[in-house]
Amino acid sequence: MDRETLIAFEHEIADLFRQAKIRAPVHLCSGNEDILINIFKHVKPTDWVVSTHRSHLHALLKGIPPEWLKREILAGHSITLNNREHRFFTSAIVGGGLPIAVGLALAGETVWCFFGDMAARTGAFHECVAYAAGHRLPVHFVIEDNGLSVCTPTQEVWGNDHAAKIISYRYKSSWPHQGDGGPRVIF
Repeated sequence: MDRETLIAFEHEIADLFRQAKIRAPVHLCSGNEDILINIFKHVKPTDWVVSTHRSHLHALLKGIPPEWLKREILAGHSITLNNREHRFFTSAIVGGGLPIAVGLALAGETVWCFFGDMAARTGAFHECVAYAAGHRLPVHFVIEDNGLSVCTPTQEVWGNDHAAKIISYRYKSSWPHQGDGGPRVIF
């Protein structure tokens, strides 16, 4: 799949949306075609792709037939495209695909998880990345940074990453994680 085909597909979907032939949310993407083409050179047919509400280009590059994709979009499924045969899953929830990607990787599947810069600021992102790294899971996390959290600049919404004053220290507790360590009295 080349850049021009990806761009043409999104323009066709935009035209159908303007003609009111799609009666559901549609999130189009552009400007990252070349980067995605390079990333998808490494994605194997046996790998899973977990995507976001903005997934048309991912689906096409994963090998999903454009005719199938267009039918699903016309049926109102643009933000919830799922195709088991092509090992493709999307979630319209911000960061919603992250734990699913980790779950697939825990099952031994190789996963490519795409999400935006807004999702990269969530707790789910940090927990999933830490867990996947700590367990050496076969999941690739791909942040697609368009500088926006929905329609507002990400820096305006979330602030500067380096402004936080973090204090970290290590200690050993004399108490167990739960309770007091003694026998438990049950009434």
